[in-house]
Amino acid sequence: MSTNYDAIVIGAGQAGPALANRLAGASMKVAFIERHKFGGTCVNTGCTPTKAMVASAYAAHLARRGGEYGVNIAAEVRVDMKKVKERKDGIVADSATGVEKWMRGNSNITVYKGHARFESATEVSVGAERLFASKIFINVGGRAIVPEMPGIDQISYLTNSSMMDVDFLPRHLVIVGGSYIGLEFGQMFRRFGSEVTIVEMAARLIKREDTDVSEAVLKIVENEGVNVRLNAKCIAFRREGNDIAVGVDCEQGASEVLGSHVLLAVGRRPNTDDLGLEKAGVATDKHGYILVDDQLTTNVPGIWALGDCNGKGAFTHTSYNDYEIVAANLLDGDPRRVSDRITTYGLFIDPPLGRAGMTEAEAISSGRGVLVGKRAMTRVSRAIEKGETQGFMKIMVDAATKEILGAAVLGTGGDEAVHCVLDVMSAKGSYSVIQRAVHIHPTVAELIPTILGELKPLKHPAISGAA
Repeated sequence: MSTNYDAIVIGAGQAGPALANRLAGASMKVAFIERHKFGGTCVNTGCTPTKAMVASAYAAHLARRGGEYGVNIAAEVRVDMKKVKERKDGIVADSATGVEKWMRGNSNITVYKGHARFESATEVSVGAERLFASKIFINVGGRAIVPEMPGIDQISYLTNSSMMDVDFLPRHLVIVGGSYIGLEFGQMFRRFGSEVTIVEMAARLIKREDTDVSEAVLKIVENEGVNVRLNAKCIAFRREGNDIAVGVDCEQGASEVLGSHVLLAVGRRPNTDDLGLEKAGVATDKHGYILVDDQLTTNVPGIWALGDCNGKGAFTHTSYNDYEIVAANLLDGDPRRVSDRITTYGLFIDPPLGRAGMTEAEAISSGRGVLVGKRAMTRVSRAIEKGETQGFMKIMVDAATKEILGAAVLGTGGDEAVHCVLDVMSAKGSYSVIQRAVHIHPTVAELIPTILGELKPLKHPAISGAA
C-alpha cells in the first residue's frame, strides 16, 4: 500500500512535532512517524525526567540542611524512591501524551507508529506501508554509547534510559563518565542516599570546560561525599559475587572499585544506523551523524536532518532551533543559519552551571585580546542569603570590539542568570549595554554589571588550558 504526502517527518523529538505542525499549517499533507515514545529523549529519558529527579534530590538535600536555616526536622530524612519515580513518571506522561495528542489532533497530519526506513530519496516504509513525499525531515535523535570495555558483556549495566526505571536505592552506584550526565546522576543519587563513585578517564571532570570550572565542580560533588576517580586509563569490569568490580587502574587509590550497580555515561551516538540512509544516498560522517549544511539540508535535495542526529548541538534547545531554521528558510523566506547560533547550555547539578559562548581557553586560542571579570559566589548577597555560596561567575570580553565572548555562571541561579549575557551576545551589543543596566536587588544577575565594571586583561593563559 502506498500513500502520497507533501512532507514526511520522522521522529517525535523536539524538532519533529513543531515542524510537522508548521508544515500542516501551511496546508501541506504531512506523514508523521514515531517508532516508540512521543517527545524524544528530552521528554522521556533526558531533560524532563532527570530534572524532576534533581528536584526530588534537592528537596532531600535541603531537608537535611534544615537546621542551618533554623528549621528542625525531628525525623531522619528518608527518600522513597518509588515515590520519586512515580512523580517523575507522571510529569513525563503528561508531556509525552500532550505531544501525541497535538499530532493526532491536526487534520493535515497522519500519525504512523513504527520503524521508518528509506526505500529511496522520496520513499519511506513503515511496516507494510509505503509513503512518498518530495520533502523528508529526519529527527531521530540519539542514544547512549555502550563502549567496548573489557568485561562489559559479563555484567548488567544501566544507561541514562534504563535509569528511568530505577525505583530503588542502589547501595553503591559506580558511574563511568565524569561529564554532564554522569555528574547529574552522581550528585542526585548521593543525595538520595547511595554511595557514589564517578570514574573518569581524563585528568579532570568535564574536560571541555575551563580548568577552574572543572575544579570547582569537583569540589562541589566531593563536598557531598561523591567519590571521584580521575585518570582511570584501563576501565574493566568483572563479577564479584553479587557486586561488580570496576577496574580503574588510577594513579592513586585502589585499582578497583566494588559497586552494586554501574551506570555508563560516556557519550551518545545518533539513531541513524537502521534508517536505510544508504538507499536514499544520504551521507553521514564516521560516527553516523548526518551531514548537513548551514541550513540543515543534507547532500540529497529534499531531505533535511534536525536535532541530535545531525551532530550540530545535541541539546533540546538546539534541536528546537533547528526546527526554527528549517521553517524560516522553507516557509518564511528568512535565511536563518546554524552558524548564527551561539553555543549555550547548562550542567544541572546543584548549584548549576550556565554557559554561553566561548570558554576562556577558546577565547585565548582565538588570538584576541581578552578582558575577564570574575566573582566568587561567596561575594553575591543572594547566594549568601540562600546559604548556597559554592561556585563563581566569569565573563570574557573582546578588548578591541567590546563584544562579550563568553560566560560561565556556576552557582545558584546560574542557569537563569547566564541569559542576561546571552541576550546581549545575540544582539552583538557592547558589554557596556549590560554593564549600565539596572538589575533587581537582591539577585544573582545583579552582579553581572558589577563584574563587567571590573574587567581586567587576561594575563595567565595557562590557567585555562585544555586537559
